[in-house]
Amino acid sequence: MVKLQKAEHVFLNFISSCSFPNKAFVYGNEAVIGKVLHEYFTNGKMKREDVFITSKLPLTAHAPADVEKVLKMQLAALQLDYLYLYLVHSPVPFEKQDDTFAPAFVDGLQVPVTIDHVETWHALEKLYDAGKFKALGLSNFNTKQVQNVYDHARIKPSNLQVECHLYWPQTELFQLCKKLNMSLTAYAPLGSRGRMAFNEKMIWGEGDPLTDPLVKEVAGKHNKTTAQVLLRHLIQRGIVVIPKSVKPERVKENFDVFDFTLSAQEMEKLGNIKKKTRLFLFDLKSPQHSVSFSNTSVANVFGNFGRERITNSQETIPR
Repeated sequence: MVKLQKAEHVFLNFISSCSFPNKAFVYGNEAVIGKVLHEYFTNGKMKREDVFITSKLPLTAHAPADVEKVLKMQLAALQLDYLYLYLVHSPVPFEKQDDTFAPAFVDGLQVPVTIDHVETWHALEKLYDAGKFKALGLSNFNTKQVQNVYDHARIKPSNLQVECHLYWPQTELFQLCKKLNMSLTAYAPLGSRGRMAFNEKMIWGEGDPLTDPLVKEVAGKHNKTTAQVLLRHLIQRGIVVIPKSVKPERVKENFDVFDFTLSAQEMEKLGNIKKKTRLFLFDLKSPQHSVSFSNTSVANVFGNFGRERITNSQETIPR
């Protein structure tokens, strides 16, 4: 986990240059961000209405009775009254240990539970009506799950956040999002090299878009870094990008992508790269507490792409 002092320093630099903090209960960064935001709002350095803040419903708080409880905790940590965007972090809910919403573990594995996505969504709609969010969305949901929530929603989801990068372009999901008038946000747009450090015992998809020969070639032509080319490629597709970095200079570099344009030919070549692989692989079941997955409750989060353990770790999930 990024140490709190370092995280605070990075966020101070970050908030000075942009206004889209992306956080979640599981990342363990809400209190740090809340401290910095409170300082900036109190000192008049920023106005609350100018900062677009996103957070997520924890995997352990899908039960309708828990949704409001955990949101109160999150808003208190962030020292805020409302959020611009609130996402359901995962289609697979897990058992909680207690009212802290820490996950329960059996033999080092989290234990999934069956909770209908639609029931969770209706609980969120009530909080939307109460002014706690400006918009609602989903994260890590597949096409069937997105469509199911959309079809039963009074307040339609406006955003979907998923793994999306050069090697995993999410073409089908993106087409659905456009059809439903939802924006798509790419996490791990650079391939998330930090995923390896998160948990070395886990099996991760292999691939590093930052070192792809074609990306290097295009970067050289534009006098840009490979990271900037990868971000620009997604942006020109119409996809929102949220690259992660703990280095202020990298944060600045990630913003410096609006002074060049990839040609139609370059976009086509990058889009036609043969390597296609997911880099985040999860096995979400405890062998002693497996559940029956269904389309409306905890259907396979990723489809049949291979999954690996989410182990008992004190680290935050990499992005």
